[in-house]
Order: sequence, then C-alpha cells, then structure tokens
Amino acid sequence: MLFEDICILDEDFSVREHQYVAVEGETVTYIGSEKPEAFQGEVIPGRGRLLMPAFYNAHAHTPMTLLRGYGGGLNLNDWLTTKIFPFEAHLRPEDVYYSMKSGIAEMLRFGIVSTTDMYMQGESIVKAVLDTGVKTNLGLGLVCFDPTKKPEEVPDFINSKYLFENYHGAGDGRVKIDMAVHAEYTSNPAVVQAFAEYSKSIGANMHVHLSETKKEHEECKGRHGKTPAKYFLDLGMFDCPTTAAHCVWLEEEDFEIFAEKGVTAASCPVSNLKLASGICNVTKMLDMGINVAVATDGVSSNNNTNMIEEMKIFALLQKAKHYDPTLVTPQQALYAATRAGALSQSRPDCGLLKEGCRADLIVLDIDQPHMKPVHSMTDNLVYSADGADVEMTICDGKILYNNGEYTTIDIEEVEYETERSRLRILSEL
Repeated sequence: MLFEDICILDEDFSVREHQYVAVEGETVTYIGSEKPEAFQGEVIPGRGRLLMPAFYNAHAHTPMTLLRGYGGGLNLNDWLTTKIFPFEAHLRPEDVYYSMKSGIAEMLRFGIVSTTDMYMQGESIVKAVLDTGVKTNLGLGLVCFDPTKKPEEVPDFINSKYLFENYHGAGDGRVKIDMAVHAEYTSNPAVVQAFAEYSKSIGANMHVHLSETKKEHEECKGRHGKTPAKYFLDLGMFDCPTTAAHCVWLEEEDFEIFAEKGVTAASCPVSNLKLASGICNVTKMLDMGINVAVATDGVSSNNNTNMIEEMKIFALLQKAKHYDPTLVTPQQALYAATRAGALSQSRPDCGLLKEGCRADLIVLDIDQPHMKPVHSMTDNLVYSADGADVEMTICDGKILYNNGEYTTIDIEEVEYETERSRLRILSEL
C-alpha cells in the first residue's frame, strides 16, 4: 500500500507534510516527498490525515474487559480481594478468549497493536492474538501464597514454561511469552528467584507489578527490610529485560537500580488516579535516562484503553506534580506511547515510522475542528486529539481496523459471547 500526500510523524517524532509512505509486506519500504515511480499496489489518499507509529500498551490485563467498571470506588487491596479475585475464579477458557478479543477490538479502535499483558488462561489469550493479527508479550502473573511449595510445583511456573515452549515466537514473532510475577506480596522469595533464573536461562523478558501503592511498598520494607525494587534486584529478576508496572512509590535507590539495570517503567496514570494509588515520578526517570512507557492497565481500573487520553494525562500529571509546565514535551509523550513500549517488549524494529521498520501504523483524521488551527501538530496530537480520531490501524502491514470495520474480528459475535460470560459469572457469585 502507498500513502499518498500524507502528513507523518517521523522517526524523530517531528511532523513532515506532503509525504509518500510505501508499505510492502510487513515493512515500511519508502518515505519521501516524491511518489515512488516503481510502486504498484493500493494507493491511500492522505489529504487531511496523519500517519504515525501505532501505540504499544506496556502494561495491560486485556481480558479484564469483562470486568469493566466492576468494583469501582474501592482501594486496590479491597478491589482485588472482594471483587476481582472472586469474579476471576469463575473464568473459563472461552470467557477469556472472547474477552481478549473484545479488548483487542477496543485497542485496535484506539490505535494499539501490541500489549504487554499479564493474565490467566494463556492458551486462550494466544489463540485470540493469533486469530486477530495483533501482537502481545504475554505473562501469566505468577502467584504463590504457599511458602512450602517448591518452585517446580507452582502451577503458574509450570504453565509459564509450557507457554514459552509451545508459543514463544508464534505468529511470525507476534507472540512473545514473558515470565511475569504478579507482585512481591503475592509470591515468595524462593519461587521468584527460581523463576528469574529460569527466565534468564531461556532469554525471556520479565514483567511485574512494583510499588503501585504506598501500602504495598511499605509492607515489603517491613517484611524484607528493602523496597520492592531492591527485593527483586537481589532475587535476580532484573538480570532479564524487565517491565515494571506502576512504579509510583520508588525511592532514590530504586531509580538508580532501574537506570543501572535497564528496567522499563510502565506508567499507568489513569488507573493510578482511579485507585488513588498516587502519581509516578516520570520526570525523574526521564531525567535519569530510564525507559518510560505509557500503559492503560486493565479496563476494570481505567475504564478504557484510549491511549491518546492516557498519553495526555501522562504528560499533564508531571506538570502538576512538579509545578512546571515545561515537563514532558509532546515528543516525549508520543515516544512513551510508541517506541518506548516497543523497546520494552524487545521489538527493536517496531514503534517508529522509519524505512526498514515493521509497518505498525495508525492513520488519524486531523481535518477536524478540534485539531485546528495548527501551531504545533505534536502539541495537538497529545492535547487536542482523541482516540476516536483513529481511522485505520495496521499491524505488520495488515489493515486490522478501518473506519469502523474490523477485518479479523466478528464484533457482534464477540459482544454476544462476552455478555453471556458476564451474566453467567455474576449468577455464580
């Protein structure tokens, strides 16, 4: 396909007008101001449109679309123990398959092509990803409350190994299996250390909830005499490429650990606000060169996966937290929602609009009153645009969403099945 005379957000996150962009197979093969003479294929008019890298959601629980808005108004601990965990105990594989597809449909609508996901029923999630054409880094979120269990006896450990051995690299690399630990407070040191050693031995990424709430952070210090970041460092987790979600309550030493070990912080501003967990110090991390990516968390604590909305709040919170309107430039916010997430997933050829990179792209309608006038298009993209402005979402060169139509999802079937699952589970509680 060839995008003709279109505005683009280039690899430097600068805006260039009147460009031609060619996609052949899975790859962007040409970007320039002149139409490539030899190109043969579909031509997509670009007037009034902007082409940019698709979004990468760096921390999600995508099948939780089934729990959108469920248990609102509670703090994290009460929300998990009284609402979420009891509901999830009734999930069947088919519930997760269709709720994952529902979440994928929503994300495609908002321009997201890949997630770093943490959830259960891994095979159902992988099947949904492969069926719909998107990407994921999937981890099961190891939980072990029994201190007497040996690591090899923990179901999440066993199932994670199975998923890696059978699905890592599936779909021409669209599926990556991560080793995910739910959190310090839902596991024990012996299991975490064994899991980290296994992850390092197979070259997998790791994914964890870390310092999301003050309670979690302080109780970890009480149990182990160290912060969650130091706890996981000492157990070897950060010897693997790691995405740490939330990171709201990091202390000075924690920032230094992240910088030294190359840990990605997945900031979830809306979820942290809704659960009153606090505000992540993104500014300090950016100043220290830490990779910071934007994430939505699950829609049960958000309540959507609108990444443009998330990106806006991501930037605004830092200005308010530090009383400085210059913090988090539009380019930094756009980078955090695209390239930073791709790098956190160990996808170096993704997250940029650049020749030779994977064609993970979105088209936005910028010919709208709320996008005019244009003093700065990057400023408009972060502060004026809306997720509904996404007209087209492309993953590996394939159009998966186009003007309200899904090419790989029967949306009516998905909506019917997820509602049936929701009603059945509520009747069983």
